[in-house]
Amino acid sequence: MARLTRSESQARTRAHLVATARDLFLADGYAATSLEKVADEAGYSKGAVYSNFKNKKELCLEVLGLIHATKGQEIAEALGGGDTMEERLEAFQAWAEKTLGDVGWTMLEFELIVLSRHDPELRDALTATLGVAREITVTLLKSFTDSLGVVLPVPAEDAAGGILSLGVGLGIQRAIDPTISARVVTDNLRVLLSVSQEAPTPGSVPG
Repeated sequence: MARLTRSESQARTRAHLVATARDLFLADGYAATSLEKVADEAGYSKGAVYSNFKNKKELCLEVLGLIHATKGQEIAEALGGGDTMEERLEAFQAWAEKTLGDVGWTMLEFELIVLSRHDPELRDALTATLGVAREITVTLLKSFTDSLGVVLPVPAEDAAGGILSLGVGLGIQRAIDPTISARVVTDNLRVLLSVSQEAPTPGSVPG
């Protein structure tokens, strides 16, 4: 096996630290997870952590980015499978019931939101993170409607923003009371699709 280059070794170390930190942050929360604990759990020195991340906030923000990307991939798989639209919506519904309100993920985001009250730099970073999550949602929604050959009655950006906001709000409620159904998110998407129009075929002239 070829020896890793220095950059490849650094990338592997960084990825391992992020994965380890993700597990600890989700299990124990932000406040209870120290950089020393991440280093020990990952099998590195504390210096290895600081050579990759400026501080715990930077590490946690990267963890949130990884979580958002992972959840986006899960949604893409749910909406991309199945032979009918309803089968795909039910797969999405199953994902929502399993995921929205996950205590570790929801509370981790809230811990950072609370900390950002007196930390403008963190607030700006969270704003950017939210922007990326919104872009992921827009991409997923456009891909889904394109595959169905329909055009939503509102811009995809507005529809995605509404769905994301509904999901976040519902996630907060379900983190407190997991008996609350997540079906409202799927039903909201179903209503949008019910009033959608067929996408024009390439080269066709709008009527």
